[in-house]
Amino acid sequence: MDPLADLLDGVRARSAAFCRAILEPPWSMRIADGAMLALATTLRGHAWIVPDEGEPVLMHTGDVVIIKGPAPYTIGDDPATAPDTIVHPGNRLTTMDNVDITDDLRLGPRTSGHDPDGSAIVASGTYQVSGDVSERLLNALPDIVLVPRASTQAPIMELLAQEVSSDGPGQQVVLDRLLDLALIATLRAWFARPEAQAPGWYRAQSDPLIGPALRLIHDDPAHPWTVASLAEKVGASRAAFARRFATLVGEPPMTYLTGWRMALAADLLRASESTIDSVARHVGYANAFALSVAFKRVRGVSPSRHRAGV
Repeated sequence: MDPLADLLDGVRARSAAFCRAILEPPWSMRIADGAMLALATTLRGHAWIVPDEGEPVLMHTGDVVIIKGPAPYTIGDDPATAPDTIVHPGNRLTTMDNVDITDDLRLGPRTSGHDPDGSAIVASGTYQVSGDVSERLLNALPDIVLVPRASTQAPIMELLAQEVSSDGPGQQVVLDRLLDLALIATLRAWFARPEAQAPGWYRAQSDPLIGPALRLIHDDPAHPWTVASLAEKVGASRAAFARRFATLVGEPPMTYLTGWRMALAADLLRASESTIDSVARHVGYANAFALSVAFKRVRGVSPSRHRAGV
């Protein structure tokens, strides 16, 4: 595993919500579905993504955007167009005064609008992301990521767009996996762009020394790694390895390892019934006491209080 693969594993689509909206100007929708992450593309026409804070972003035909939630935002034909529809969780649609119009606007499977021949078509899929591991990926992204059509994986997006409006056997599983592929392709295309300012752990993956070290950490976080043992594994001196790691990743090797272990532990504590002692051994600590000391130092709260939601 590499850092991106590990982080994406916690953002895998499971019964994700999908929507294809067919629209005619002037149009505008308030997105209030509470999704932590959304991926959208324009199949026809254009769309403006208008956050409550920050500058509007124009999405042309074939462009792909990733939008961080859960804060609501507006999408429309023009930033000045006032929304007349609210999109709620589960793709429930209402007017601005909360009258349900979901059935009135249904045009087909996962498809809504007033006219099937509308000049704009926007397709989207949303993730309900949770956990500290996933948070590390979200923290690396701006609120709105836009990847132009020329940089997107067109076959994946076109296939996803086709499947959104279909309703065959196993459709949800097909859509979930296509959404995952589309998200991975979009993230890779975004991080490759100069303006992305990709996080250190992403840029360092291509380094001949630090890339293998990151994979060692992610393959076996419970191993008793030291700077010396990592340096030996990748064939570098301890001092040279430590300097290069800190320069490329942005923090020393042991700080990165501890942060990754704490993220894994935090998710295990919340998502499983494993004992704290078991979680400790899983992430590289001898016992519950050792994990508690490290966890409280890094997170400011004990593992038991974290598990309780404090």
